This record gives sequence, C-alpha cells and structure tokens, in this order.
Amino acid sequence: MTLRLLKGFALLVGERRITLSASAQQLLAFLALQDRPRTRTYVARSLWPEATTTRANANLRSSLWRALRNEPELILASSQEMALASFIDVDIHASVARAHQLLDRTCSCEDILNRRTREDLSCDLLPEWSDNEWVLLEKEQYHQLRLYALEAMADRLTGAGRYGEAVAAGLAAVQAEPLRESAHRALIDAHLAAGNRAAAQDQYQRCRRVLLDELGLEPTESLRRALAPAPNAR
Repeated sequence: MTLRLLKGFALLVGERRITLSASAQQLLAFLALQDRPRTRTYVARSLWPEATTTRANANLRSSLWRALRNEPELILASSQEMALASFIDVDIHASVARAHQLLDRTCSCEDILNRRTREDLSCDLLPEWSDNEWVLLEKEQYHQLRLYALEAMADRLTGAGRYGEAVAAGLAAVQAEPLRESAHRALIDAHLAAGNRAAAQDQYQRCRRVLLDELGLEPTESLRRALAPAPNAR
C-alpha cells in the first residue's frame, strides 16, 4: 500500500486507487507526516483548531470511521493514541531522507544522484491543500528542504562532471523559487563548469531581471564575481 503526498493525495493498493472522503484524506496525511504516534487530543486540535473540543473530537471520530470503513488496517488507533500503519509506504518519507543525504557532506550520495531523486524534489507537498495551518507549515518546511537539496544536488553533479544533470537540478531549483539567488547560483556554476559562459551570463541576466522586477534588488556581489573573467584571462 502506498500513500502519495507529493503532487497531490493518492492512496494506492498496488495500482488500484482507494477513494476516501476529504476528512479521511486529511487525517491520513496528517498522521503520515508525524514522526511518532499522536494523542487523539493532539490530532483533533491540530486538524480542527477553531472548533470546540467536543466538536473537534467528534470530527476526529467521524474521520477515523470514514478512513477505516473500507481499509480497517490503515490507522493504528487506541483509546489514547493513533498512528499511520507502518506497512504503508509514504512517498515523502523517502524524498525527505534523500534530501538530508544530499545535504550531508559526509555522504557520497552516488546512489541517489538520479532522475528519480530530482523529480521527487521538484514536487511540492499537497500543492492543492492550503486551508489548514498544519498543512501550510508542513508544506513550507518541505519546500525549503527540497530547495536546499536541489541546490546541493546540482553542486554534487557539477563536481562529478555530470553537467547536463547538474543543469537540470539547478533549473528545478530556480523553477521552484525564482527569487532564490542561491538557486540561480547553482545553475550558473553548472554552466560555467561545463564551459558555457554564454548560458551562465544569460542565466545571470534572468536572475537580475526577476530580482529587480519583484524586489527592486540587484544580485549580490558574490554572484557578480562568479561571472567575472579570471585575472589572467585574455
């Protein structure tokens, strides 16, 4: 059984998609993003923060019943705590683990410098969900993590001489956050390492335009220096 939270919500048994109510989806997604079992009170207050305690608890019971109606083993629930069943494969867990590996300079990461990693890190968490505060916090946390990871991936691929893949990772980072200068820098460095100064200069100009148009800012001096000719260059 697989729970997909990247790109959007989907619960699959093999290739068969399970249909769930919106409240059941919300409960499963919330539990999937927790690092340990949570008390019923904590879950109810997090999912329905504006409701009274009585109403929040009632909503939780209803959502739990809806989630377990057709798949009774989805959630491990006691009278006090609940957690997502451990046998369910959650896509974001693997993506987060790979992101932390990429950011760990002691890890070689050769086995994850691939298209699958780049594609997963190019996807936001539950992009169409924005109603609840818990969703927004989780989305922003993962968004920032994946940006740093994509930049690190681009840097690692550049260092390995895999320039085309490095450019792809850099482009994914820029697309995810066009105002992020460090993403542009990772892409520019990949172009420069490949010997493509014209492409690097074009990317710098795109960065400069977007920063000026959106923020009224020039790129930093360090980014300008990256494109400066070497002292002995002719």
